[in-house]
Parts: sequence; structure tokens; C-alpha cells
Amino acid sequence: MSLHSEIHEQPQAFRRLLSAREEIQRITDEVQRRAPSYAFLAARGASDNAARYANYLWGAYNRLPVALATPSLFTYYNQPPSLKDALVVGISQSGQSPDIVAVLEEGRRQGCPTLAITNAPGSPLARCADFVLEILAGPEKAVAATKTYTAELLAMAMFSAALAQDGTRLAELEHVPAWSAQILELDGTIRDMAQRFRYMAHCVAIGRGFNYATAFEWSLKLKELSYIVAEPYSSADFQHGPIAIVERGFPVMAVAPGGQTFDSVLELLKQLRQAYKAELVVISDQPEALELAQSPIEMPSGIPEWLSPLLAIIPAQLFCYHLTQARGLDPEMPRSIQKITETR
Repeated sequence: MSLHSEIHEQPQAFRRLLSAREEIQRITDEVQRRAPSYAFLAARGASDNAARYANYLWGAYNRLPVALATPSLFTYYNQPPSLKDALVVGISQSGQSPDIVAVLEEGRRQGCPTLAITNAPGSPLARCADFVLEILAGPEKAVAATKTYTAELLAMAMFSAALAQDGTRLAELEHVPAWSAQILELDGTIRDMAQRFRYMAHCVAIGRGFNYATAFEWSLKLKELSYIVAEPYSSADFQHGPIAIVERGFPVMAVAPGGQTFDSVLELLKQLRQAYKAELVVISDQPEALELAQSPIEMPSGIPEWLSPLLAIIPAQLFCYHLTQARGLDPEMPRSIQKITETR
């Protein structure tokens, strides 16, 4: 099993998790009964990027405010905030990080319902949670998280649709495996595209709304696999100062699917290409955005915006994998990092 094969396992992982819809409905029914006023999420690394997706998704579709935890308050400072009326959620593919576990333990101590979203149902995180949403991604041996990241996103999406009892969105979820398989057919095209960037030393990743999370995850994969200084931004934040770093040929990785934020991202892309002569890699299902890119990656049509982060990250994963190889690096053995990082 390799990183490349795990990227290609995502359609099967999606199908496994979709088959667990009854268990997820049971969990959401219990959460609904507890009537939390907001969700308090704790995560690190790629799981923290998944939490950014929940921030938009649960807020938009479930009217559930989401706060992202600062775990050091629970460990080093030993001064946790009041979590009254919160649903306390820990997100971790391994379930091993002591600081994430500490947040859920404090949530239980304060009488809050606690939910673990994890690939390891026997982990310390799962053992301290009232409810365990197992993401069913299967063993992930590669250091860089791929299928566990997208399975976390799908778990959050299923939770959202079930919590809202939204039949339309529940039906849309069923198309995710087929859409992901269609994107994976671009593997060879993306491999050839990545060669263009083998000498890249720095770049930015741009997304907005639901795909703010995608920008963060794309930049993380560029850092941990290819050792590229890659900074993530929303298209709005990027214009408040950081755009000053852009000059002719500066690489910009952009996620720009159709939806409520598309026009905003498109205007920035036009400015970057036409005025600043930036080098654009664009993942989109919209012709106007793809036409601006020197390196366009076309997503399937018909993907609703709320599900686009599950799918837009897949070509970004392939891009990072092939770029790493093009740079003469080993994507299976990134330096300095391990599969499980136990932060406190």
C-alpha cells in the first residue's frame, strides 16, 4: 500500500462510510435530543483543516455555531473555558493525540455530549467520547493523510444532512463516490502538469467559503511532501496585504468551484493573471476560471458547493504526490514527520 494507492482508494472509502448512514442517523438523533447550542471542535493537522469545513457546513446548514478549540488551554495552562451547552467534538484519524483527548475529557467533566470522529474506534479519543463516528477509511499506512481526511469531511457532511433531516442533501451524498472516481481519471494529466512546478520553492493556496479548508489542506500537503513554503489564504484575506508578494510567474494554487463565493474568487484570479502575471493552477468546474489558468484541472459538473471540498482536494492530493516525485523526493517517507503525532 502506498500514498498513491490510498489516494485511489477514496471512492471505496466513501462507499463504506455511506453504508453506515443508519448509525450516523442514530448519533444525530441522540445529539438532537441533547439540543446543543454550538459545537466546540478540537483537532490537529489535516483534521484541523477538516474542522474548518465543519465551521462553514454546520453553520450554514444546521445553524450551529462552531468554535475551534485551543487545546493548550486544556493541557499546559489547565484553564479550560466553560463549555456550557456545547457539543464537544474531537477529530483525529488516529485518536491518539493527548491534547485532543484532553478536550473531550473536559467536555464530559462539564456534562457536555462528546463526539469522536476517528478512524480508530478503539483509540483513547474514542474511549472518552459518548458517541463515536467511525470514518471507515480502512488502514492508512502513508504518512500523509489522504483518504482519512476526505472520510472525515464525508462524515461531517453526513452528520449535517442527517441532523437537518435533509432528504435532498442525503441524496446528493450518494453521488460522491462516482464523482471522486471521475476525478481520479485525471491522474496522468496531473502527473504531467506537476512537472512544470518541480523547481517551485514557494506559493500560495487560495480558497473561500467551504473551500477555505481545501486551501489549508493543499498547502499542508505541499509542505509535508514537497517541502515547499506554501501559505493558505481566503481570497478575501489575500487582498488585505499578502497580494504584495505576487510578481510575474509567482505560483498560485486556487480552488474555485461554482457557488456563492465563485464570483469573488474569479475576480481575484483575473487580477492575478492579467495584472500581476501570476502562474495559476486552478481546480474548478467553471470555464471562466479554468480559462485563466496556465494549469487548469477540471472538476465534474453538477457537484453542489457544500460537497465540493470532498472532491476538490483529490486532484490537489495527486498534484502534490506527482510534484514530490518530480522533485526527486520520496512521498512515502517525508522527512521529520511520523504517521501519528502525539501533541500535548
